Amino acid sequence: MPPEPDKARRMSVVANPAFADAAAILAPLAGRRIAVAMSGGVDSSVVAALAHEAGAEVIGVTLQLYDNGAATAAKPGACCAGADIRDARAVAARLGIAHYVIDMEERFRASVMNAFADSYARGQTPVPCVECNKTVKFTDLLELAQSLGAESLLTGHYVQRVETPAGAELHRGADPAKDQSYFLWTTTQAQLDYLRFPLGGMAKPDVRREAERFGLAVAAKPDSQDICFVGGKDYASVVERLRPELATPGEIVDTEGRVIGGHGGIHRFTVGQRRGLDIGGTPEPLYVVRIDASANRVVAGPRAALAVAAMQVEGLNILGDLAGTLDVKVRSLAPLVAADWQGEDVRFAAPQLGVAPGQAAVAYRGSRVLGGGTIAVTHPQG
Repeated sequence: MPPEPDKARRMSVVANPAFADAAAILAPLAGRRIAVAMSGGVDSSVVAALAHEAGAEVIGVTLQLYDNGAATAAKPGACCAGADIRDARAVAARLGIAHYVIDMEERFRASVMNAFADSYARGQTPVPCVECNKTVKFTDLLELAQSLGAESLLTGHYVQRVETPAGAELHRGADPAKDQSYFLWTTTQAQLDYLRFPLGGMAKPDVRREAERFGLAVAAKPDSQDICFVGGKDYASVVERLRPELATPGEIVDTEGRVIGGHGGIHRFTVGQRRGLDIGGTPEPLYVVRIDASANRVVAGPRAALAVAAMQVEGLNILGDLAGTLDVKVRSLAPLVAADWQGEDVRFAAPQLGVAPGQAAVAYRGSRVLGGGTIAVTHPQG
């Protein structure tokens, strides 16, 4: 016979310290009004359930960021639209907590979708999730939570907030497979003081088991794998809907400037890309080495031509001692690499491949996020 829920819960805490970490985050919130950013997925739903169980006065807030029409080409069930809003509402109803849906379509289009298209127009490779966290979620939503009288805003991100005598620090999530710290480098110190991340010490299977314990219908809901407003569609088609002038044919040239092919728009290419060049008869495979937006050109070359020795970053956000030899991540799925970081200049200890302007460069010391910036210019090896 299975143990009663309370006993099972105590057993799970003993067996998995991650539950104790979440409990330690939530215990001080008992009897206090807090807001939870509810996207309709399993992670934020479990945060709301855990906070409610801990005795907090929970207000769930869901942002409607876009619709599922032709303008965005998003599929139903993508984050922050359609079925996800209904799922968030259903979870709130089951928990018996207040829930608000806030229309942020205009703000999201201006701050995230248009910025996404404009980045491709500049020959860059954007990270829209970073821009969304920077603007809509950790600025607008945070201000909304404060206006509702909430003492903290809780999210389902897999990152850790560590209290120290010098203030709160941002750290990587305990589960390397789910860590989302790369996307949160723009979080300011003031925002970090207000935010809480109860799932930072947990692994995804643990979170799903908690959703099952609470009887949440989203317990088995798949994670979103796509850019939310792109869904299962080709991102280039979304860019063309927003900036139709980008679908302008141009030249593909080699690193010496010789024309070797043609393209249907620079927005269809990113540094490091191999597929889509459609150029045969070369002694070795070709990759996108650089995108010259002013000339509407794609520069292609051998893999060795991708090697980058240094880069310049812009739009710095500093959360710690962002100087000296640090671990740096230049793509969300890239490994950490050693680099010397001095202001906006970053020099790699060893040349790196596929470093793309527009992506984020995030610096770490151990598990701590020290800050980061947007890659503006890269400098080739030699």
